[in-house]
Amino acid sequence: MEKTLTASLVNANCFDEPSGFMNKELTRICFVRHGETDWNIEQRMQGHIDLALNANGAAQAVAAGRYFASLQASALYSSDLLRARQTAQAVSDALHLPIILLPALRERHFGRCEGMTFDEIAAKYGEDARAIEHRDPDYVTPKGGESIRQHQTRILDCVGGLVSAHPGQTIVVVTHGGVLDVIYRRVHGLPPETPRTYPIPNTGINWVSIDGEQWSIEHWGDTEHLE
Repeated sequence: MEKTLTASLVNANCFDEPSGFMNKELTRICFVRHGETDWNIEQRMQGHIDLALNANGAAQAVAAGRYFASLQASALYSSDLLRARQTAQAVSDALHLPIILLPALRERHFGRCEGMTFDEIAAKYGEDARAIEHRDPDYVTPKGGESIRQHQTRILDCVGGLVSAHPGQTIVVVTHGGVLDVIYRRVHGLPPETPRTYPIPNTGINWVSIDGEQWSIEHWGDTEHLE
């Protein structure tokens, strides 16, 4: 069962809450990256393109569902893109919770570069490739793309709304690698232009606790359920 909360994909908070909230009750969020797709293997920019899981990704989703079989949560949220929804369905079956779809949890929009590998982008759109390589935080890819900073704002506003809606509770969020990158950087205070040096595996389990402005990681990139 799914229901959707509509929201701006760029700058709206999921629950129309102001950013900079102060919540005195700790909220625990289990962030789960979606299962593998063929474009993950080919290293193509997926962005907002609606791709299904491949066979391995579907098996990863089932394994992730088993991880949650003995756990409890107050709510289950997911990006509305198919690869996340398919992963969230296995979690939904285990937790016996409906999936609440949030467009604001989508991957970053890569504009005209979506569907391309980095080498293809470099051959066709040199300026885009340089911005990707150097992680230019304010570069907006033409044809509907988001900058790194715009994406970061969208995600942090959304998570802030979730925390405000679930003080003192545990929730599960199924989303994308770029979203998890934003979360990791927020916890560690890393600027958006620094290279990624930490794992974000498909269906990795990532526990984060949030108490007001204090964010901390309990576990990151756990894939024991895949073994």
